[in-house]
Amino acid sequence: MRIKLLVLCLMTSLLFAACNKDEDITFDVDAKIAFSTDSVLFDTVFTAIGSSNRRLKIYNPNSKAIIINTIKLSGGNASAYSLNINGIATTETAELKINGNDSINVFVKVNINPTLQNLPFIVEDSILFSFNGKKQNIPLVAYGQNANFVNSSTIQTNTIWNSKLPYIIYKSVTVGKDANLTIAAGTRILFHGNATMSIKGTLTAVGTKTDTILFASDRLEKLYKDETGQWNGLHFYPESKDSQINYAIIKNGIAGITVDSLSLNSKPKLLLTNSIIKNMEVVGFLGYQTELTAFNNLFFNCGQYLLYGVGGGRYNLKQNTFAGYNINFARKTPAVYLSDYISNNQAANLTVDIVNNIVWGNLKDEFVIDKKTPNSILIANIKNNLLRNSITTYDLNGNIFNAEPSFVNVEKGNFRLNPTSPANNKGYNLSADLFFGSYLSKDLNNKTRIFPSELGCYESN
Repeated sequence: MRIKLLVLCLMTSLLFAACNKDEDITFDVDAKIAFSTDSVLFDTVFTAIGSSNRRLKIYNPNSKAIIINTIKLSGGNASAYSLNINGIATTETAELKINGNDSINVFVKVNINPTLQNLPFIVEDSILFSFNGKKQNIPLVAYGQNANFVNSSTIQTNTIWNSKLPYIIYKSVTVGKDANLTIAAGTRILFHGNATMSIKGTLTAVGTKTDTILFASDRLEKLYKDETGQWNGLHFYPESKDSQINYAIIKNGIAGITVDSLSLNSKPKLLLTNSIIKNMEVVGFLGYQTELTAFNNLFFNCGQYLLYGVGGGRYNLKQNTFAGYNINFARKTPAVYLSDYISNNQAANLTVDIVNNIVWGNLKDEFVIDKKTPNSILIANIKNNLLRNSITTYDLNGNIFNAEPSFVNVEKGNFRLNPTSPANNKGYNLSADLFFGSYLSKDLNNKTRIFPSELGCYESN
């Protein structure tokens, strides 16, 4: 019995050894290797931050194994690039075996030193391969960009940020009480990781149709183009006052704008106009017992709500488009939700002036005003809107319920209206509005409004 067991173990060992025998290696000069791409390109990389990894796959299409004699960066240790091969960070490796019909991954990263240049610049190198007496190379190209770096900083005096270089926010930047941060048209404010902008004074971010202001993540690679949750958002505190955002794009955060109090004077606490808020992990606008004055804005692709305001407050919303289409989320909450209630100790009167808006999406109830407390007062002027809601409470005053707005292309984020849209030529005449001359006379594209206007932020006349 012992002899049989010994023989069986010996046979198993021989079989295992045969299965693990090294493959034959070809040194044929006609043998080839292939790559997943003919060059490795990095989008804008900010100095002192570094890039994400790019993967280069090396294929051995031959039936036999091949030895790559060297893989190295042309620039060596002085290169802005670095390689990671089989889990080892290096600038060069030797005698790397790839079995027949197999492949390996090489990960490439770039770190660019600051320069004095304002405009983007190109940083180049290449990966050199030698095998079986032949040489090949893969070009590496990155677009570098200098920036103004702001790290856990508080702005205590009136300050202007210009558009010459982007601003990269690490951790946080706070606009201190009684300070005014003015952001010039065309400026890019980019947030690293979970950074936040906190406003306790005044934010004046006034862009133009041709030079919008950007609030976004500092990851500009295509991989992150529409990725949500990359930074926290803008937070307006009780001390803040008289803030304005005009012609801005706010995207790819967690909560785009948070406001948690009423105005300290007769002016709007936040005047939000001609702006696009999109790709938020949770919410586009988050309000706690607060107010919002918003005209000609487009909200879309947010995880839970496009606009969420609770605890009462005042909302002046005219000519906005709230498009509750969620490509990356299984949303179960309405696009626009307003309520007088937060908790038993936090409830207040709610005043809403909602005119010429579109509130639409995939759910049957995308527009909800929820009055929960008997002691609060609801004052509602809801007029000439296109709304999706199963309870047609506001079916008078020119409102249109449950008629698909016929956007041009939802998948591509084009929320202009087709010629057959029921929202065409249904707008209430706003020429007597206090803000008509400044904002409501033109649409998000700076096109003159002709009444009866189109509903939403885009005019077709």
